[in-house]
Amino acid sequence: MEADFAAIRDGLRRLRDSAASLKVFGSIAHAFQTNPPLSEESVRMFEGRHRVILPKEYSGFLVRVGNGGAGPAYGLFKLGDMDAMNGYEQWTEDNGFVGVLSKPFPHARPWNDLSEKPEFDESQEHSLDEEDEYGRQMDAWERRIYWNTTHVNGAVPICHRGCALRQWLVVTGPEAGHVWDDDRTDYGGLKPVQSKGERVGFLQWYRSWLDEGLRQL
Repeated sequence: MEADFAAIRDGLRRLRDSAASLKVFGSIAHAFQTNPPLSEESVRMFEGRHRVILPKEYSGFLVRVGNGGAGPAYGLFKLGDMDAMNGYEQWTEDNGFVGVLSKPFPHARPWNDLSEKPEFDESQEHSLDEEDEYGRQMDAWERRIYWNTTHVNGAVPICHRGCALRQWLVVTGPEAGHVWDDDRTDYGGLKPVQSKGERVGFLQWYRSWLDEGLRQL
């Protein structure tokens, strides 16, 4: 694993030094710079606070490479942060978006339950009252079912892909260590990131992005 971290540090340096590297999607936001690494103690404190053990690939990256910054899409979040309206902010468990980290991630296969999603009566498309009622029903369904935080228990947000599409790293349960796509903003549900039919872990996820950037050089 140390060799992976050394290769990542070297690859990021090469990309920072190349003018052509800014053609990589999202790189203008981070310029291939990582934030200063965390201490082992800081990682342990986070784990103790949330009653979890972070996947070694992820915790090792935080300590030996950096606490977020350069990464896939618009970059890797800092530990405990996520995207917000005006940049980034710290999340709290069960805050309406992030679940409870110590509870197992509930999915083993792609999930996208739209069975109770309200349907709009097209014959009432010119009725403002009908539109308002449909909006209330959608809001209630999304809060109660589709965006319920239990769907992402045992996972931390790690990346914003744009247009409210995100990625999560599972930290608790059988899926621990795997990266999942969150396409719920497009009603695409949650699904594991895969390569050649296999689940993708943190380092494979990160290095595949890095290697693609290096190929452009």
